[in-house]
Amino acid sequence: YFSWLKQCCEDKSLNRVKQLHGRVIRTLETPETFLLNNFVSSYGKMESIEYARKMFDQIPRPNVFSWNSIMAAYSLNGHTAEMQELFNSIPKKDGVSWNLMISGYVKCGSNNNAFEGYRLMLKHGLECLNRITLVTILSMLSKMGCVDLCRAIHGQVVKFGFESSVFVGSSLVDIYAKLGSIDDARNMFDELPERNIVLYNTMLMALLRCGFIEDSYALFDRMTAKDFISWTTMVTGLTQNGRYKEALFFFREMTFKRLDLDQFTFGSALTACGGLSSHEEGKQIHSYIIRTPHHAGNIFVSSALVDMYSKCKDVTSAGTVFRMTRNRNVVSWTAMLVGYSQNGYSEEAVRIFHDMQGFGIEVDEFTLGSVISSCGNLATIEEGTQFHCKALVSGLISFVTVSNALVSLYGKCGNIEEARRMFGETEHKDQVTWTALVSGYSQFGRADESIDLFEEMLLHGLKPDGVTFLGVLSACSRAGLVEKGLKYFATMEAEYKIQPNLNHYTCVIDLYSRAGKLDEAKSFIQNMPFRPDTIGWTTLLSSCRNRGNIEIGKWAADSLLELDPKSPAAYVLLANIYAGKQRWDEVAELQRGMKHSGVRKEPGFSWIKFKSKVYTFAADDTSSPFLDQIHEKLSELGRKMREEGYVPDMKSVVHDVPETEKVSLLEHHSEKLAIAFGLIFIPQHLTIKVVKNLRVCDDCHNATKIISRITQRSVLVRDSVRYHLFEGGNCSCGDFW
Repeated sequence: YFSWLKQCCEDKSLNRVKQLHGRVIRTLETPETFLLNNFVSSYGKMESIEYARKMFDQIPRPNVFSWNSIMAAYSLNGHTAEMQELFNSIPKKDGVSWNLMISGYVKCGSNNNAFEGYRLMLKHGLECLNRITLVTILSMLSKMGCVDLCRAIHGQVVKFGFESSVFVGSSLVDIYAKLGSIDDARNMFDELPERNIVLYNTMLMALLRCGFIEDSYALFDRMTAKDFISWTTMVTGLTQNGRYKEALFFFREMTFKRLDLDQFTFGSALTACGGLSSHEEGKQIHSYIIRTPHHAGNIFVSSALVDMYSKCKDVTSAGTVFRMTRNRNVVSWTAMLVGYSQNGYSEEAVRIFHDMQGFGIEVDEFTLGSVISSCGNLATIEEGTQFHCKALVSGLISFVTVSNALVSLYGKCGNIEEARRMFGETEHKDQVTWTALVSGYSQFGRADESIDLFEEMLLHGLKPDGVTFLGVLSACSRAGLVEKGLKYFATMEAEYKIQPNLNHYTCVIDLYSRAGKLDEAKSFIQNMPFRPDTIGWTTLLSSCRNRGNIEIGKWAADSLLELDPKSPAAYVLLANIYAGKQRWDEVAELQRGMKHSGVRKEPGFSWIKFKSKVYTFAADDTSSPFLDQIHEKLSELGRKMREEGYVPDMKSVVHDVPETEKVSLLEHHSEKLAIAFGLIFIPQHLTIKVVKNLRVCDDCHNATKIISRITQRSVLVRDSVRYHLFEGGNCSCGDFW
């Protein structure tokens, strides 16, 4: 019967256990206590506490194993009250009884009761104390972060004669490392008289966890025996420390030595490929996994593959792996969602979140934070606020990942006051929380608030990172604070040891260019450690257009075309400069050059949302069913604007056509069509919100200021550069964008 019962437990079949139990009742008049104890244990393992207790109560002469079996059932399933009551009734307690009581409390998070149980155990007598008790208490204190109490228990380990136990010693090494006390871990390791491969692997993991890379290499080389866990520890530890190339070296060595590879080996190697954007090596590891059938369908490995392909910007392959994954869990769904979000596929990220909920998968803080970030990228505040409500209802709002995403969401959607309120409500602010609001203020043109918040962040003892500096440099750029921006740029490396990257250098180009310091911008570019990218050259060229500087503009355009021969910005912006100087021959030559090179100007689009539907407008599009109403509204606005002193800015037209035709072209820019639509359909008390794919032109900017004054409406425009909030004839950017 015992062998049958064991098989039923391995199959996790409660019904078969009950059937076997019935057969025992029918065939055995006085079953052995040993068999009955095993039934109690089996029912407990299958969470059938009621049957376990009934079985125990039917044992005529329960022995210590009987008591411990029912204790284990209560302990395992978190029934601490019944467990304690039963423990008090045990006639003769042994070490197992005490350990079951202590571990039962630890599993339920009742740490005070567990520690009190340990204290009573010592008071009862040391004969029941064993290595399991000590490791259970030490692990609990480790999770609580109580390093001093761990040292006190370590003292008792020595006092009670367990200092030579490799099992206890390995646990102490691991615990001290987790608590960041690497010296204590080293001392424990050195003091142990016997060291097996488990202890060496534990010490290896401890060194890597605390970032002692060179020491881990030395220990690995000293190991006379290494198993696949030793090698996997090196792969995993190096990956966690960002030493991706070295991690992949150890992975390759494992394959050459034909060592076993488990899910952690593959997962870490794939993470290293993602960190290096090593697409080819990631594909090779994928092929290796396919040839290893017992890992090919592993959910952990599949999620790592999705993450690797996403970081290598191969979203198609990531999606293929995801769709082929069976029994997807929250980790695999989140990996795919984050992959879409980080690669700019924000709409797909939101869609997959809804699919995930449709499959009944419970979201966690990482999933919710990622989908909120996607809403921020899409500037869909309506859907974002729905996820905000979900965060409140689910309690996930308490996680800093979610609250940071919400601060960023409201900042990106132009609701900076709500972003500030969310920031204030975040109890545990980290570097990302501050950076999100610094960037929000910066994008909204509120440079003073952005800089003040940055300084306040420093006063709180938080160290800025590269993203924080991007936010504060952008704020200085958009407010024309050249000297302050240059000071911050200089402190990056001098004070914070942050190596400026191309984005930071582009911010400084923007800083000089917006302020009209084009010669300084040119000099800065010539002294950069690397050449600007297309964004850097376009930034300079755009400012040359605004300032009418042909010489530097030509240099920037030539440099941009050298980097990207198909760049429409080089032709269009330089043509704007020539058009502003009435040099129509050069404009025509550029237009012929565009046609000859097959370069097409990116068309301007504007979007506005009304009643959950997004309406798209383009200057030459006549497909809107509301076009007659929009043109009528624009004509009405045109008359009122001219009465207010509006004069069309002809420099915004790059065509050698009569003045009347230029005026007509300006009147039908996409953002003006969208704003007119908003004035017609969006209620008076609501802000008109428009998103545009290009930078707002000078004429539309001036026109929208006047429109906001004569209609007494607030208009929020998000262009490719920043937010513009038009109210009462003014813009939040202070006419500096």
